[in-house]
Amino acid sequence: HVQLVESGGGLVQAGGSLRLSCAASGDTICISAMGWYRQAPGKERELVAGITSLGSTNYADSVKGRFTISRDNAKNTLYLQMNVLKPEDTAVYYCNGVLHGTEYWGQGTQVTVSS
Repeated sequence: HVQLVESGGGLVQAGGSLRLSCAASGDTICISAMGWYRQAPGKERELVAGITSLGSTNYADSVKGRFTISRDNAKNTLYLQMNVLKPEDTAVYYCNGVLHGTEYWGQGTQVTVSS
């Protein structure tokens, strides 16, 4: 099993930056892909960015060039650097990890971008 705990959310003005962190514990050595998802009020949860155990990344078109996903395997931590934030980035952001085909989720962290 894996436990995921996000941190780093908050309130920021449009154009600002935030860095989200996701600390993983448990069977972390067996985690393959990890990712960040978000869910805005009234909308479905969507993939923001993903990263494989080999470091390959993918991004939603809406965040390409503004967000960067990275992982520090030594610290068992996943990051999401978010720059040039827009009001439409406002959502609860969730960390996701895949372990032996099972998905694990963190509790989420709120990101609010004011215009």
